[in-house]
Amino acid sequence: MRSDTSNAHARARIAEAFAEAGVTGLLHARDLDTGTELAHGADTLVSTASVHKLCVLTTLFRQAAAGRIDLTRRLDIPAFGRTDGPTGLAAMLDAARLSLRDLAYLSIAVSDNTAADLLWDELGLDAVNGTMADLGLTRTVAVHKIRDMIAALRQDTGSGSPVDPAVVARLRVLDPAFTNRSTAREMTALLAAIWYDQACPGEHGAALRRLLGLQVWPHRLASGFPFDDVRVHGKTGTLPTLRHEVGVIEYPDGGRYAVAVFTRATATSITLPAADAVIGTAARLAVDALRAPVG
Repeated sequence: MRSDTSNAHARARIAEAFAEAGVTGLLHARDLDTGTELAHGADTLVSTASVHKLCVLTTLFRQAAAGRIDLTRRLDIPAFGRTDGPTGLAAMLDAARLSLRDLAYLSIAVSDNTAADLLWDELGLDAVNGTMADLGLTRTVAVHKIRDMIAALRQDTGSGSPVDPAVVARLRVLDPAFTNRSTAREMTALLAAIWYDQACPGEHGAALRRLLGLQVWPHRLASGFPFDDVRVHGKTGTLPTLRHEVGVIEYPDGGRYAVAVFTRATATSITLPAADAVIGTAARLAVDALRAPVG
């Protein structure tokens, strides 16, 4: 285990990084092999935004492993009635026909809202919450699908600007008491269950881990580990002022670290590069502390 002094120093540097980036931040990191942890506000409930897609996919692959769902089954996806979003099917114009496993890929790789909701429709909210409860993650709860979250966001925004601080202050989707929620500690516990083959055994666990390694975004968690031989697996989440990512970093020496970073920016601007990058900075400080020799 790391010494209290070492952990306290790392937590202080992480808090300083969050402050310099203009965000409040929560973090939990765990060494997947030794169990050593580093926590900074890790038990505070947060609105998970698209990070909750990881819970949906864990349920999908868990049910596939149990023989209750066929991942190769294809769904017809009309060109109309899709969940809004900037990427994937949500942004495409024509009808499509895709397998459940390819919808899972889109849900992770580009955080496709339509793909995630199609999977959620197949599984149901109760099944996703049941998976989390089975894994002991009792504070990780979904209360609505992405389309319902977006509807609440639009209702609260009304005709106002999404960057108006007065509008942002009334957004219910930022409140974990209203929306899908979890904690940084429970998210690294979920990642540990995925990496230990406890969430989805065998080939299905490997398939889920593969998808997490195919996420395309480099500006958050991955920005802290800019090395060709370090693999970063992750899932982002974004709402006004919220920027999150949870994932696993694998080093060439075999070291494996689950990290969850949740942030909320003071500024309401949509483009805040420093708020994105501090997720990687904080994760790197935490992982470096876990990898430091015990002295």
